[in-house]
Amino acid sequence: MHFLRPLLRHPLLNLILLVAALAVATPRAAHAEALLVVEAETGKVLQAENATMPWYPASVTKIMTAYVTLKAVKEGRLRLDSVLTVSPVAASQSPSKMGFKPGTQVTVENALAMVMVKSANDMAVVLAEGVGGSVDGFSGMMNATAQRLGMTQTSYVNPNGLPADGQITSARDLAILARAVIRDLPEYEYFMHIPAIRFGRRTTNNFNKLIGRYAGADGFKTGFICASGYNLVASATRDGKRLIAVVLGSTSGQARAVRAAQLLERGFASNGLGWLRPSLGTVDNLVPIDATPPNLREEMCNGKRKRPATDEDADTTMAASSAGESPALAFFSAGLQAPTAKPSELLATAYTAGEPMVVYTGPKKTGTELIAAVAADDQKQTTRRGKKSRVAVAAKKPDADKPKADAKTAAKSDAKPAAKPATVRHANVKPDAAAAKPAAAAKPVAAVKPAAAAKPAARPAEKPAAKPAKPNAAAKPKSESKPAG
Repeated sequence: MHFLRPLLRHPLLNLILLVAALAVATPRAAHAEALLVVEAETGKVLQAENATMPWYPASVTKIMTAYVTLKAVKEGRLRLDSVLTVSPVAASQSPSKMGFKPGTQVTVENALAMVMVKSANDMAVVLAEGVGGSVDGFSGMMNATAQRLGMTQTSYVNPNGLPADGQITSARDLAILARAVIRDLPEYEYFMHIPAIRFGRRTTNNFNKLIGRYAGADGFKTGFICASGYNLVASATRDGKRLIAVVLGSTSGQARAVRAAQLLERGFASNGLGWLRPSLGTVDNLVPIDATPPNLREEMCNGKRKRPATDEDADTTMAASSAGESPALAFFSAGLQAPTAKPSELLATAYTAGEPMVVYTGPKKTGTELIAAVAADDQKQTTRRGKKSRVAVAAKKPDADKPKADAKTAAKSDAKPAAKPATVRHANVKPDAAAAKPAAAAKPVAAVKPAAAAKPAARPAEKPAAKPAKPNAAAKPKSESKPAG
């Protein structure tokens, strides 16, 4: 051991050892979180924390949905231009979703893009029924694939990750699945990093905030339900080296992206001090933990932290350092190399992911047919928005802008009473949110007519006409604020 004495007297090494000791001694926050970073090619584990703790996958389930579907395409059992039909079961799924009516047709390629970018739960069921015949049949295929890949901690009940007690995975298994996608489906891997989709005039960016913002980001998928917290499977490639990062149980969409960026940054910078760390082996050899998945519902969705039933996270603020992490550990893990930017700064850069992929309903189209299909979807959205605006105007107090409106004005506003209930059914672009009852919209119209006709300039008629309009205004928030899980 005498040969180590000169090294121990070296000031830099002493500093490294001191920082490492402080990092170990610093307690972490109690918030549950699972983290894992592996090399995509070798499966070598670079960092692991709760990596084999069972976890609710939420919409990262859709990585397996895409894998099983694309394997069917690769093996000739299906084509990307195969046309699938939206069933009542698919249309009934909770958000996030495209909201197509039963009977609507869509190609496998378009459905996959909607699943991987918008995390559309209805399109995941469309794919499941198209490949496996039913949700149960497809779930069986998912479970068989998981066992074949060595995902021993994973079980599936549905293809979209909506809450189900038997829908379980782990960071370990998700990293194994991500490696399988890269290894087995290189020709279809572009589905894992589509930057955005454009349907008609609506553009939806990928919920994975690393795409187009973090240098080298090239996959995979996000997920959220109340029980799981915010999940993310991400990958990035630099200088020919590709890493996979898994974050489960984060506190927001921005937080999971920042966390993944931190993990990837350290992974790419770890070569310099890799000899100081004990070997963690490969991801396949991580030992599973026999436990119940943590349920984060109280923390994520109760009290003041009300969450929508979707993965469409609007949170855009997050500190550069993830919750509870020791600054000393971050300094040590970064290999004592000055980073070019903090992870949060990397994610704040201008969005540079390129043009969105155009998606549409109906069979595969190209050229002028594609242009016409996009225009038709655009027109449908415009028509619905126009009807929504007319309903909003009709729902206002009859004398709100002109207290002395005459009977002629009141009669003009009632010229087309039959159109109002129909417009309410299409008041929202998303048909699931459009479940606002038409009857509720009809009441204000009925209340306005007698009041306006009997006493066009009288004050008493104003108040009864205004009250029935309130249920209409509250209908949309009520349907959208339902917690997931």
